[in-house]
Amino acid sequence: MSRENAFYFFSSIGNYTGENAASLEEFVKKIEEVNAKSLEFHLYRGDFEKWAAEVLEDKELAEEIKNLKNLKPVGDALRGQLYLVVSKRFGNLKSEFQE
Repeated sequence: MSRENAFYFFSSIGNYTGENAASLEEFVKKIEEVNAKSLEFHLYRGDFEKWAAEVLEDKELAEEIKNLKNLKPVGDALRGQLYLVVSKRFGNLKSEFQE
């Protein structure tokens, strides 16, 4: 995937964190690194689910992220839950690809 379609992390509108992810694998890693406020900002705007659905073309992941949003996690709880959802999906896709 090109950087053009990468996910760019912001802490608020116009405030780029300097972090981006051009693949699901990179996205999993970035969830652990970026500021929790950035994760909150994007989760509640629907940015993560939109990127998953439109760029990654992964409707299942988009739905799981949307469901997570309904739980209204914040801070480190959000980081942990988002990491769990995304890393699990990445693991499943990786094992499907290897079969």
